[in-house]
Amino acid sequence: MKKIIKYVIIDILRNKIVLAYMLFLLLISISVFNLEDNSAKGLLSLLNVILIIVPLVSILFSTIYMYNSSEFLELLTSQPLQRKTIWLSLFTGLSVSLSVAFLLGAGIPILLFEATPTGFMMLAIGLILSVIFVAISMLAAVKTRDKARGIGVAILLWLYFSVLFDGLVLFILFQFADYPLEHLMVGMSALNPIDLGRILVLLQLDMSALLGYTGAVFKNFFGSQTGLLPAFAVMFAWICLPLWFSLRKFNRKDL
Repeated sequence: MKKIIKYVIIDILRNKIVLAYMLFLLLISISVFNLEDNSAKGLLSLLNVILIIVPLVSILFSTIYMYNSSEFLELLTSQPLQRKTIWLSLFTGLSVSLSVAFLLGAGIPILLFEATPTGFMMLAIGLILSVIFVAISMLAAVKTRDKARGIGVAILLWLYFSVLFDGLVLFILFQFADYPLEHLMVGMSALNPIDLGRILVLLQLDMSALLGYTGAVFKNFFGSQTGLLPAFAVMFAWICLPLWFSLRKFNRKDL
């Protein structure tokens, strides 16, 4: 298992796309902090970039990598190795590689300019989102044999989590504006890891007013230390569930 993980990590870190992703994050992060007089405002601007770019690159790159590694997977399955070991090794290699790229690209500027609890929270959210969308991409890849269709599914999933989900929430708010929906919004936030990550960082920045009229509810629930535990538990579930479903499908799949 260690040899497979090492091979995947080295192979990915040599990839020009991953290097370009790391340099892009580094350039954007340094530029944002230098343009803003207040580092907290720079962190808020960087948040929007991270919540869009990190999930997009993680899900798209991982999906393409899985399809390009189909022959490598067939070779590994022909060896005396358990499919569970192979699948978890690929997941670990992808997750570690993209997490390292994120840490080098965005982590170093954040630690230099804003080494505060808010900065550490943003780093944690970026790392968790990288792993979450690797797990989602592996599920999309193993479910669909056709490469073009699989990549299309990955892009649609990213669009849903990044754009369409917020539109759905706004539609519900407008349609049922006469009803108390505060607690429902707290529950719906668990259905989108990107929104959940945004909420956690904004609350660390004391920006709950940006969340609309549900801001007070989010602050009461997520703002305390005990409230952070269920929030991170939900984020952890977003890693485990897609990974478990993809592993189950891979074990039964005829390569």
